Amino acid sequence: MFAKLLTSALALAVTRVSAESAPSYSGWKNIWTENFNGAAGSTVNSNNWNIITGLKVNNEVETYTTSTQNLQLSGGATVQIVPRKDSSGAWTSARIESKYTFTPTAGTQTLAEAKIRFGSNPTANKQGIWPAFWLLGNSVRNGVSWPGCGEIDVMETVNGQLTGHGTVHCDKTPGGACNEPNGIGGSVSLPDQSWHTWRVVWDRRASTWTGETLTWYLDGNKYFQVSGSTINSQSVWNTLAASPVYFILNVAVGGDWPGPPNSNTLDGFGSMMEVAYVAQYIAS
Repeated sequence: MFAKLLTSALALAVTRVSAESAPSYSGWKNIWTENFNGAAGSTVNSNNWNIITGLKVNNEVETYTTSTQNLQLSGGATVQIVPRKDSSGAWTSARIESKYTFTPTAGTQTLAEAKIRFGSNPTANKQGIWPAFWLLGNSVRNGVSWPGCGEIDVMETVNGQLTGHGTVHCDKTPGGACNEPNGIGGSVSLPDQSWHTWRVVWDRRASTWTGETLTWYLDGNKYFQVSGSTINSQSVWNTLAASPVYFILNVAVGGDWPGPPNSNTLDGFGSMMEVAYVAQYIAS
């Protein structure tokens, strides 16, 4: 038991970082922020987050848990979501969903972002690892099925590849306005697995819904955009741009997109996703 406790303590010491809180931006008012403050090894603030368990989607192989082995505060104002494999080969991980919801405001711009880094395991040892920062339409909590609820993926990566993906899902599957199950998306190259800021901005200043846009940024640089005219249906566009949404952070293992983990896939902090903050702003 002592050896196990010592190993855990060393892991915490090695992975503890100090991350800045959500920044102030000229021309923007911060509305909501999660800075993940708390003692090393503790869990997230239950007033802000639901820790999801018992969810099986996309043919993923992980089991989501509430364990601090899978989900912990670093003690340096970050949260770490850590996939783990036990001696039988079974995988566990974590998924958290914000209790906070917001609706992008008509007539102005709304910004949502997170600062994220990935564990240092090389690409060859991340087959099946699938971290994501995304938003889901709150209507799914009230019985509306996916993808009709609307989904905005701010960042996904698979298999340790240095490529980030931004995507919208909507309407119906298969097909529909968002070409499900693939969605409508764009991608961007990453220079490394270190800290980067992932952002989506809703711009609802246009005189008609067709001119409203959703734009994705990596470190402040635009890499993808969709508009109301892209979706070509006001009711469907409204699920993405004019309805309540909430934040999700998770690390899946396996699934339809990345494929299953293999014998080279490593678990632990080297395959984690670490998040310094999640924040929402409105143009001032």
